[in-house]
Parts: sequence; C-alpha cells; structure tokens
Amino acid sequence: MNIHEYQAKELLAKFGVGIPAGIAALTVEEAVAAAKQLPGPLYVVKAQIHAGGRGKGKFKELPADAKGGVRLAKSVEEVESFAKEMLGNTLVTVQTGEAGKQVNRLYVTDGVDIAKEYYLSMVVDRGTGRVAMIVSTEGGMDIEEVAHSTPEKIATIVVDPAQGFMPHHGRAVAAALKLSGDLAKQAGTIAKQLFTAFNALDCDMLEINPLVETKDGNLLVLDTKMSFDSNALYRHPEVVALRDETEEDPAEIEASKYDLAYIKLDGNIGCMVNGAGLAMATMDIIKLNGEFPANFLDVGGGATTEKVTAAFKIILRDPAVKGILVNIFGGIMKCDIIADGIVAAAKEVNLQVPLVVRLEGTNVQQGKDILANSGLPIVPANDLGDAAQKIVAEVRKVS
Repeated sequence: MNIHEYQAKELLAKFGVGIPAGIAALTVEEAVAAAKQLPGPLYVVKAQIHAGGRGKGKFKELPADAKGGVRLAKSVEEVESFAKEMLGNTLVTVQTGEAGKQVNRLYVTDGVDIAKEYYLSMVVDRGTGRVAMIVSTEGGMDIEEVAHSTPEKIATIVVDPAQGFMPHHGRAVAAALKLSGDLAKQAGTIAKQLFTAFNALDCDMLEINPLVETKDGNLLVLDTKMSFDSNALYRHPEVVALRDETEEDPAEIEASKYDLAYIKLDGNIGCMVNGAGLAMATMDIIKLNGEFPANFLDVGGGATTEKVTAAFKIILRDPAVKGILVNIFGGIMKCDIIADGIVAAAKEVNLQVPLVVRLEGTNVQQGKDILANSGLPIVPANDLGDAAQKIVAEVRKVS
C-alpha cells in the first residue's frame, strides 16, 4: 500500500523528523488559503500522485514546455495559477507510463533555501533479512541516472533488526553523506528516526529524496515516498485510513475484497493460478511460447467458487484479454472442488474467450472429469508446457 507525500510527512513528523511546513489542498481555493498560512515569500506547489518523477513530468493537457508537477511559486498569485493548471489534469512521469495519473490533490509547502541535496532510503533486504539503508551524496531528480552511471556514489548500510539501530549506523550514514560536525550528528539522528518509523509502521520502503541541507545548517526531509507491507496493515488502522483508492487500479481494488493478489499487465492472456511462484512460472512460459500475460492473479491456497468467479470477472474486465489460462495445483484445496468452481464461474460470467485449464494434485482425475462433462468448451492440458502451447494456439485463432 502506498500513500501520498504529505501523508508520509505527517507520519514522519510524529517520529520527530524535520520537515518544511506544508498544507494539503483539494481545490484551488484551498491551495491559496494554504499559501496564506505559510511564512513565504517562496512556496512549492506539488502534485500528489502515487508515482515518482513528478518534477520532470509533463501534463497531457498543457503545452510541452509547461512546467512539471513540482513548481516553485514566488507569490500567492503564482500558487493560484499553478493550482489551476495542475488540478484535474493528467501528469505523465517515468513511473506512471503514458497513461499518466490525474492530479486530484496538491501539497503547498514553504520554500526552502537549499545548499545541498542528498539521498536516503530504507528497504527490506530479503536476501539478508535485514533493513538496508541506501545513501548517496547525489540526491535529487537524477538519482536513477546516478544509480545507473555512477553506482560507486551510492552506499548501502545494513541494520540487523534483532540488534536495532546503533550509534555506529548513524556515523556510517554521516560518513557516506560526507558530513561532519553538527550536520553529521543531525544525519545520525534523522537516520535513527527514519529507521524507527520504518520498523514501527511495517514499511516496505521509505525513500527520502531529497534530504536537504539548508543554508542555515539544518537537515530537512524535502520529499518522501512510503509504502507498507500489506500483510501488516491490520496492525495499523491509522495507515489504512490514508488509502486513496483513486490512485489504484479499480480491478486491483476489487481483487483485494476477495483476498486475491492481482496486478494488471500488458499482454493478452489472462492467468489464474494458485501460488505466487507457480504464477510467475506460468507467466514465464506464456512469454516463452510467444505471447504475453495480461495479469498476475494468485487465488491463494483456499480457492472457493466465489473467489474463482470473482477472479474470472476481474480478468475479463480487461478488454485486452483474448484467452484465459487456469493453472492450479490442488493441495489443501482438492482439484474436484476447484473444477466445480471453474465450471460455475465460467457459466455465470458467460465466458466468451478460450479457456485452457491445467489441474494437478489431489483428486486430479475427478477434477478433469468434471471439466470434461461440463458441456463447456474448456480445453484440458496435461502439464504446464502443454497448457501454454494450447492457450497461445487458441488465442492466435481468434486474433
């Protein structure tokens, strides 16, 4: 789960992290009122979407030379002008794809006199089971290019969660940022505050870009992105309350209601699989046979008729889907139960695209018999390779 920049900053402020004054706005009038409450005379107007690269982004509805989604305003009147241009328009960035995202919220912050920009982020390193702090002296809008062209300018510091954040971690962060004196102490303090927030909120990722040194010698979090482990959200109702469903794919929202893991992709073959590893293998073998998956969809180990029906409906919402491959390994859930669900779901949604089903596991023969006797044009497959070849052939027949 992702949240907006202003929401992330409000959370971090509770852990003592220094942030510039700022106010969120949903309308032009609210943006103007926000600016009037800030010290000024400089203001920053920021589009609030769940994507990075806003500063270099472009609005579809504005001329090509128009400014991006992060703008410096020198007066309240400029804040008003920028708000009018940004709200309701579609911002395209390197992370949104060509479709872009509509800007429905703004964040108006006080201007900051910047001396230097740095980068600091935290992610879970699943290889080591530790939190990795990624630090660079080259913060700002070109951090991706830094990572690509000069990786030696990026340092990684790992923290054992069993040990926790120690003073030497703070010193390592300061050293990586090439800070000394009071700034080094501030860097260690901020790193500890961010680590505490990261753990306390069950974050997947916490990115500060940029962390800035002001000309009066302070470190401030100028921009931040934060995402959370969905499996831990039950512990954080205050975080769940920050969810903005307008930023999410409607199909993914619907899938979450049925505890389905769904991600839309760009292909034409819908996939319904139980188990993330099996789903990845299914998508890979579809590509190996010359077509592309339209989605990742994991129905989990407890697939019921209701879940299977919901999965079919979600897959078929995508007009690009020209066929569906169901790949199920029946372990806890038996193949005959799954087959009953597939048949019921196919009838309820009046399935009009080719359907190939590969079943394996407990009661597999009973499951295959149910599919064969259903009266539906379901194409059975003996194994994963056979299933992929058959769905690709079926899709190409109707393309």
